[in-house]
Amino acid sequence: VQLAESGGGLVQAGDSLRLACAASGSTLSTYSMAWFRQAPGKEREFVAAMTWTRGRTHYADSLQVRYTISRDTALNTTYLQMNSLKPEDTAVYYCAAETLYYIGEDANLYDFWGQGTQVTVSS
Repeated sequence: VQLAESGGGLVQAGDSLRLACAASGSTLSTYSMAWFRQAPGKEREFVAAMTWTRGRTHYADSLQVRYTISRDTALNTTYLQMNSLKPEDTAVYYCAAETLYYIGEDANLYDFWGQGTQVTVSS
């Protein structure tokens, strides 16, 4: 499966932004989709994940209040809605896919990755 992120950009603190991840090349019925992020000089960090068919979700504890993962099955697209953005949210955001319902936080268990989209939050 191929993943392509979009929607990143430069925003101010307090703004909202919605990222999109378009999937192609495979049916997603058993897949899980996830978002990770990586800030400069830091390790890749789990953000949120969702099973494709039933929409079961899992969030990083620190982000659950401000971030929401969703999907449009007709468009084969996963979204990440980010609200009340802070400068520390600045990172490259990656979309990832796993083939058998895994929605955990271990990046090594995800099989496919997009190229990432930059989100920069100014203070």
